[in-house]
Amino acid sequence: MRNKGKLIGLWGGVVVFLFFLLFVELNPGKPEVTKMAAIALLMAIWWISDAVPLYATALLPVVLYPLLGIMKGGVVAPVYINSTIFLFMGGFMIAVAMEYWDLHRRIALFIINRIGGGADRIVLGFMIAAAFLSMWISNTATAIMMMPIGLAIISQIESRYENKDTKHFSTALMLGIAYSCSIGGVATLVGTPPNLSFSRIFQITFPNAAPITFGSWFIMGLPISIIMLSAIWFVLVKVVFRSPAQLSVDRSVIRNEYQALGKSSYEEKVVLIVFSVTAFLWVFRRPLVIGNFTLPGWSGLLPYPGLIDDGTVALAMALVLFLIPSREGRDRSIMIMPMEVVKKIPWNIILLFGGGFALAKGFQVSGLSEYVGGKFSGLGGVHPLYLILAIVFTITFLTELTSNTATTEMILPILASAAIALNINPLLLMIPATLAASHAFMMPVATPPNAIVFGSERITIANMAKGGFVINLIGITVVTLGFYFIGTAVFGIEPHIFPAWAEIPGN
Repeated sequence: MRNKGKLIGLWGGVVVFLFFLLFVELNPGKPEVTKMAAIALLMAIWWISDAVPLYATALLPVVLYPLLGIMKGGVVAPVYINSTIFLFMGGFMIAVAMEYWDLHRRIALFIINRIGGGADRIVLGFMIAAAFLSMWISNTATAIMMMPIGLAIISQIESRYENKDTKHFSTALMLGIAYSCSIGGVATLVGTPPNLSFSRIFQITFPNAAPITFGSWFIMGLPISIIMLSAIWFVLVKVVFRSPAQLSVDRSVIRNEYQALGKSSYEEKVVLIVFSVTAFLWVFRRPLVIGNFTLPGWSGLLPYPGLIDDGTVALAMALVLFLIPSREGRDRSIMIMPMEVVKKIPWNIILLFGGGFALAKGFQVSGLSEYVGGKFSGLGGVHPLYLILAIVFTITFLTELTSNTATTEMILPILASAAIALNINPLLLMIPATLAASHAFMMPVATPPNAIVFGSERITIANMAKGGFVINLIGITVVTLGFYFIGTAVFGIEPHIFPAWAEIPGN
């Protein structure tokens, strides 16, 4: 049964869509602008209200673009599948192999065992392990894997101390797991869907710009992720949910869990090697410019370096795991990459990606980008730092109630248009919005990790909102200043210089 909000969103979207088609004329002489606006509003309302499944809404351009004369069906369809999708698929396949052979669990327990000690350090160990894993595999899968381990620790201390002494520790641990799963994904392009959405939408909107590479994003994202992880840990264990001084955690629980895994299997070692090589190839594919120092990329050693991208690397390394047979384990006749990997690929997310890409392409070909951009011309005198702050603040709190991927895909084409109208580098607005989409910490519905740990029944909405509000404000500050001072240097952005690659042909 759909709830009232979904029904309002469902029919409200239809009413707005029809109203724009029948009674609105945004740009006389160019009806495609109004038609595209109607489609964008319908998708936005349905995405925000979750009136129909997100991936179903993402398919609307395939039907509506040809019907309304915006794009041919044969032109729309290829927009949904591209190198960004293959980057996601390749990375996801390697992650599935890690999960299948329990390598992710071994990595997590190793980190926690090394760092853990007192109650606060146990929380830090869990957070570092969760953040590291979510840089490479789904933050949802990471949260699902980490939560039972955390609950085992909580049960152990609850058997030794009174509830009033353990309550803050259990809350901090559960929230630490959820928040670090989201923050870890900020560091890499494959870590969270909004990052991949941004890289492709940017490429669609500005085809003359250099593509966003894994290495350049990593250099910017990792420091922001580390700063946020440190701040979250401090807020949780030192400010909001301080554990009593006498509380101690028996490390034997973690040690026993780790020892129960036994020695690393042949399959684990192979997956670890492939995973490590993949990360290396991603980071160092293109030249990395750090200040006055340039580190050459390995692709320059090949005959056709310009034809290789991060998606090529991801699929090549995933295919390696399909070619190596396992020696032992669950089935000696199978390859190291499990055959059911294709069934596990989240096709709903891939369709959601495609819907965002199609939306960006529709903005471009219909002329809606130029129209929307013109409405922002009055903000031309505002300092870019204030614009970034306003965008980060809005996206952070908006994604408390909406899908961060859908929100990112709705807002990025608009921000690209605004940047052109304001005559500033589009990356100044688009990257902070993307980062902010992963910084919602107040509500269970904000992110899958939040919902998962809330389901443990160890925390309340009030606890999540209490800690999350403070961390939201910290995140807004860190993303704004971190991007302005780190991101601009990494991507060579001059805040007051409009890049040639962003110029509209004919202008």
